[in-house]
Amino acid sequence: MAEAAGHELTIRRVFDAPQDLVFQMWADPRNLGAWWGPRGFVAVAVDMDVAPGGSWRTCIRPQDDDATEYWCSGRYQEVSPPDRLVFTFAWEQPPGTRGHETVVTVTFAAVGDRTEMVFHQTPFETTEDRDEHESGWAEAFDDLTLHLTDVMWEGEPT
Repeated sequence: MAEAAGHELTIRRVFDAPQDLVFQMWADPRNLGAWWGPRGFVAVAVDMDVAPGGSWRTCIRPQDDDATEYWCSGRYQEVSPPDRLVFTFAWEQPPGTRGHETVVTVTFAAVGDRTEMVFHQTPFETTEDRDEHESGWAEAFDDLTLHLTDVMWEGEPT
């Protein structure tokens, strides 16, 4: 479920996985790289220093295009395992030059043996920009659901 108010975006998802594992999907580069990006894209680079003040940077590209790359990056403001992550987010336009920066807050709460994740991102410059992010994140979270299923089936994180 997504809520779009003004230049803010909130997405709530419940995953059939324990809270520690869902948090780990955001904190481990191998796991993040398995689901990061909208449908039809693949993460080709993931660099993360998951600590307050630490930086992160990812590159995604369309699955059928080896030449086009989209880089994004930011800094972790808060890392509170397994409950909360706060980080900045900006697309690099061109790579190495950061565009408009938003703040992403992701909270994780155990609901029995499931986890409710609340994703919040703000401020967007336009509602169109917010809506594009809503679509991309929703698709990425669909892939996160699939990756969690794979990890749970295999018995340990990748």
